[in-house]
Amino acid sequence: MFLYLSKLLPLFFYPLGLACVVLIIALITIKRRPRTSVFCIVLALILLIGTSNGWTARYFVKSLEWQNTPSQLPNADAIVVLGGATRSAFLPRPTVDLKEAGDRVIYGAQLYLQKKAPSIILSGGRIEWFGKGTSEATDMASLLTSIGIPSEAIIEEPNSLNTYENAVNVKKILEQRGIKKILLVTSAIHMPRSLLIFKKQKIDAIPAPTDFLVSYGELQELTSTPKAAILNLIPDTDNIHNFTSALKEYIGLVIYRLRGWL
Repeated sequence: MFLYLSKLLPLFFYPLGLACVVLIIALITIKRRPRTSVFCIVLALILLIGTSNGWTARYFVKSLEWQNTPSQLPNADAIVVLGGATRSAFLPRPTVDLKEAGDRVIYGAQLYLQKKAPSIILSGGRIEWFGKGTSEATDMASLLTSIGIPSEAIIEEPNSLNTYENAVNVKKILEQRGIKKILLVTSAIHMPRSLLIFKKQKIDAIPAPTDFLVSYGELQELTSTPKAAILNLIPDTDNIHNFTSALKEYIGLVIYRLRGWL
């Protein structure tokens, strides 16, 4: 039930869903309460314009991503890669595809090839209503073996459906195998919440973020020229998507804290 309710959040908290709800209210009230209708339309515009410009989106994303900036990573006992990075090989896809967050899988492979750890733990299940198929862990494993990572170095954890379950299920594997220290690989925007959850489970996790949406270059672009500053005020779907991703993480931090998960 918690998982299902979490999927309804976009309708009431995220900019696009909330703007749609507000516009529906505007349509319902347009004849009997025109002032209410106008207020709702203005609110929807503020939501969409305010969250779809580059200035708001990039600085909001930066507030999460830059909490754990990359540094020289030490060696560890295992690399843990969190799911959410793949699309299963459903027709007409010829094989497993990578999502935007697919950098997680590639970065995990790079760390292994750099001999940062002798094994890779892949954590991620599959939500039933997203269709039958292999787990995210299995999908990631197939990609890794296809680029030369030995199967004996890969450990699959195929049951987790959220970040809390990632941490709980990975901890069981660590205890079974006597693994003490891990490199935690996930998207930079997801790292603050993930790291808190893994620390709550008393896992010695070193952040290894990847998939950065905002770099120094993107921030410098905002103020590089007056034209760039103005152009970045124009609504863009990528900006509203990135803003929503960051908002999702902040809401997740609140909900997970209320549940005692971090």
